[in-house]
Amino acid sequence: MASKSDVKAGPKRALLVGVQTPDMPPGEADELLLELQELVENLHFEVVDCILVNLKRSTPAFYTGQGKAEEIANFAKEAQVDVIVFDSALSPAQQRNWEKLAEKAVIDRQEVILEVFADRAHTREAGLQVALARLEYSLPRLTRAWTHLSRQRGSGSMGGEGETQLEQDRRVVRARISHLKEELASVVKQRDVQRRKRQRVPVPTAAIVGYTNAGKSSLLNAMTGSSVFAEDKLFATLDPTTRQLELPGNSKLLVTDTVGFIRNLPHDLVESFKATLEEVVVADFLIHVLDLTSPHWEKHHATTLSVLNELNALDRPILNVFNKADIASGLDIAEARKIVPDALFVSAKTGKGLDELIKRCSELCAGSDLQHTLLIPHSRYDLVARLRRVGSVLEEEHTEEGVLMETRFPPAQLGYFQNFIVADKPKKKAKKSNK
Repeated sequence: MASKSDVKAGPKRALLVGVQTPDMPPGEADELLLELQELVENLHFEVVDCILVNLKRSTPAFYTGQGKAEEIANFAKEAQVDVIVFDSALSPAQQRNWEKLAEKAVIDRQEVILEVFADRAHTREAGLQVALARLEYSLPRLTRAWTHLSRQRGSGSMGGEGETQLEQDRRVVRARISHLKEELASVVKQRDVQRRKRQRVPVPTAAIVGYTNAGKSSLLNAMTGSSVFAEDKLFATLDPTTRQLELPGNSKLLVTDTVGFIRNLPHDLVESFKATLEEVVVADFLIHVLDLTSPHWEKHHATTLSVLNELNALDRPILNVFNKADIASGLDIAEARKIVPDALFVSAKTGKGLDELIKRCSELCAGSDLQHTLLIPHSRYDLVARLRRVGSVLEEEHTEEGVLMETRFPPAQLGYFQNFIVADKPKKKAKKSNK
């Protein structure tokens, strides 16, 4: 049996296998196969060839039929590839059967995504999330190669140390999973403490979401003038990064960049990254970034909405933003505008359209704020300072009775200012001159 650790030892030659099923739109398998090729190349594999299988129904043994499996296995041997990569999810039994038949390492899309995530994890939280997802994926596959323990187990009559050793391995893995979940719970608790500190001075929040490599981090940098890591590759960002955006009217917005989504993102992976995606769930509104230059942006849009639905985050306002408008054709812009009429068109690279985006963000923030006329006594300038800090001042005038202010502020601040709300603006009285 091929060892999964063999897959990791230097540049490897890969054969990709895509599957077109009757319930898939024509051509979708080709698109997914191209996406899989980019994922695999991100792992520095050399893609030798791609095979597309038209499948009427899956089989429990190989997913494909026996004859097609033998044909692919023989081709892999002749082409001297090191690993066969399936775009479809394979069960543990199917992976074992393929590896026995082809005498090659066989992995699927989920395992590729996990490896890409592992390659991109640079912080403790991302590392914990990836480690948990990999362990949960590997647990039912321990009769294959076991890289996390740097050991390989036999399978049935093929040899190995038998069921007792396998059960010991499973206990080790379950213990590690339990430990990682405890560590992640601690991370979630720390993040909750940080969020509560922010909420003591309530500031509206927005989360940037979208398909991987749509330009989310670049947009965050362009909006806030920050320098968050951004690179033209899949899953360049795994950890949520929050920056403050100054809005018109002295108001502020916290904007968070999040991990990108991808088609056929495994449910278990979404579950494992719940702590990372929490910022999506608690945001006041979402900025959904789409790559205008991608021919598949409509499917990317649907994928993002599907993941947001899985996170129960579709109940908040969504601002659709098409990025890379500077290099898109007028025809592409017109077509996108027809399909998503309320969308904005921007360029994170040139700054085109950013003023309108910031204006829309300001409008969304104001929509959730309370607007009141306040008359604050001269003895309570501490409240004036607080109002300028947590809200926005639309108009301000100094009168004999106090500071007359037309304001907007978050509902959570109402308790501080409720006693100073006036129904009608009092008549203005000029202040006496000292001259």
